[in-house]
Amino acid sequence: MIRVDVAYSLITDPTNSKILMVRNVDDSSDRWSLPGGAVEREESLDQAAIREAKEETGLDIKVHGIVAVNECKFPEKEEHVIFITFKGEVIGGNEEIVRPNEISEIAWIDIEKAEQLMPYYKDGLRRLIDGYEITYFNEGNK
Repeated sequence: MIRVDVAYSLITDPTNSKILMVRNVDDSSDRWSLPGGAVEREESLDQAAIREAKEETGLDIKVHGIVAVNECKFPEKEEHVIFITFKGEVIGGNEEIVRPNEISEIAWIDIEKAEQLMPYYKDGLRRLIDGYEITYFNEGNK
């Protein structure tokens, strides 16, 4: 199996009642997720989360700590995927669909609805928002 790292950003509105989500367009489904995607070669986890948020939403973000780590094996694709979710914060940019072939919609979605759309966060999104972040520090190349 091939190992694939995916970095997501959990971005909330100022009241922590809505989450920024994107509707993904792919061959197998039309699904909602947090902004994010695969970490590219020579890219760090935080760099991937920031880049993917910009590519999918047009927004500039900064990331803080990690709020969730999930994994899943996809035997049909022969992939073992590690999903790393950072707490993110909008610091600029303009909300827009930059890649319409990948993203069909960007929306701020109520937490309850977001939890229905993304049930794979074991204890729910509210717990991720209100909980502790795991410290992330990119030590660079050595």
